[in-house]
Amino acid sequence: MSSSDTEPPAGALPVVAPQLRALRRRASLTLEAAARDAGLSPAHLSRLETGQRQPSLPMLLSLARTYGTTVSDLLGETAADRDAAVRAADMEPTAAGGWTYWPAGAAGRGMQALRVHVPHRSQGDIVRVHPGEEWLYVLKGRLRLRLGDALHRLGPGDSAHFDSLTPHRIAAQDPDGVELLFVHTLLQSPTAALCLGPTDGEAS
Repeated sequence: MSSSDTEPPAGALPVVAPQLRALRRRASLTLEAAARDAGLSPAHLSRLETGQRQPSLPMLLSLARTYGTTVSDLLGETAADRDAAVRAADMEPTAAGGWTYWPAGAAGRGMQALRVHVPHRSQGDIVRVHPGEEWLYVLKGRLRLRLGDALHRLGPGDSAHFDSLTPHRIAAQDPDGVELLFVHTLLQSPTAALCLGPTDGEAS
């Protein structure tokens, strides 16, 4: 295992680790219970809370649902920061788990909008199953989207809108990765525990 698998990437936001711990305690969840609901091991969640590991975007989404909050809240943004317009100059990138993403919507809303760069062969990809809907639009590069047993290959200008209860996984097809717009609803449900964890050997 390389050092990049155990150390947070340079420039990762330090607020994520203490915020994860604070939100878990606010939800009155033990480490074991929160990890189970988010589809993680207790040891992995502990490393996230101490800053030894940085969460990927799918992990942040799962943890946000577990704690009944948003990715923006996990990143330390507050409702006071909310504005109808999001300016390009204010979209600070966040690197976590090899992914890079920018807020593309206001904090504290019922939908979460993000611009995401997914690198080729990124670590921590998970198959996800949860309530709600997701919509994505490919800006650059090519995307592999697996929905249940179906595999879709999407290029620039292509989009997908699907029920999040369908097991799904995204992966970049090109060495330069893929950039996309990503919008999802923030419905809360115990079925957030249905995240299935990492998968290997997906056909290229």
